[in-house]
Amino acid sequence: MLHTTVMHLIGQTPVMSIDVPNRNARMVLKIEKNNPGGSMKDRMARSMVVAALQDGRLAPGGTIVESSSGNTGAGLALAALEFGLRFIAVVDHHAAPDKIRMMHVLGAEIRYVEGDHREDEVAVVERVRLAAQLAAQLPGALFMNQADNPANPEGYAGLVDELLAQLPDGIDAFVGCVGSGGSMTGIAQRLKRHSPVVRTIAVEPAGSTIFGNPGHPYYQSGTGMPTGTQAGKVLDYGCIDEGVQVTDAQAFETARYIARRKGLLVGGSTGGAIYKALEFIASGKLTGTVVTIVIDGGEKYLRTVFDDDWMAKRFLLDPAIAAQLDGWLA
Repeated sequence: MLHTTVMHLIGQTPVMSIDVPNRNARMVLKIEKNNPGGSMKDRMARSMVVAALQDGRLAPGGTIVESSSGNTGAGLALAALEFGLRFIAVVDHHAAPDKIRMMHVLGAEIRYVEGDHREDEVAVVERVRLAAQLAAQLPGALFMNQADNPANPEGYAGLVDELLAQLPDGIDAFVGCVGSGGSMTGIAQRLKRHSPVVRTIAVEPAGSTIFGNPGHPYYQSGTGMPTGTQAGKVLDYGCIDEGVQVTDAQAFETARYIARRKGLLVGGSTGGAIYKALEFIASGKLTGTVVTIVIDGGEKYLRTVFDDDWMAKRFLLDPAIAAQLDGWLA
């Protein structure tokens, strides 16, 4: 098929199977890094913009304003190009530098929040406040507010339809990252409508407060809910069977392991989902076909997760995790 715009390239991403020896299970990765903006968030960004244009909240030539750690911002930048809109991305120091550069290259205007924050502290509250303020001040602007936007989870309907077609023998479990809750809710709800017995496991960073655990700073980007923030309206706890936490070291070392052993560059939060999926499979808690998403690619984290010095300075290198993965996959 000959496509005429970049937005038409969103979706129809491939799947890759990783066998887990001596277990009655296999892990299947949906390679969402292959979307044009480099992440699964292209789907929800397009969905939110189309919905806003259709219901009149956003007029032709208007301005999108959104708080983003990078992936949603890249997707919104593509949508803005497609529909002739202006896009302002509100970011903080926690976002991977290459994500911010990518948004800028795609035409986004970058606004940083002010204030002193720890390197591993996510300034979500400040980002959202500034994004809402900018949208209120600018004529014709709309704060997209992904955490409360119903078009966010609706944007993942196509992803689930693709998975069901790609895996006709069925899906037994889904292990996914959870932040604003849009992707986890959209995917889990639709999978459970297709088959109510599908197990859904949501993974947040250790230090995130989504499932009521004590909060503390963390390095994982674009996932979790820092201290001081509240769950958005799109997060449906009812479609999640279990919420678990993964440490930065487990997430990042798994991403590095998958690159070395499988030749696939995945982002840090994806590493966390893979680690927990394999842990559940190894313990016998999950069997059959277990799906997780390659949210974005490791190419965006070459200066952080995949940089030995960066990892060592933050005490995140842990050879025991690779040994654990070898034990599960050998």
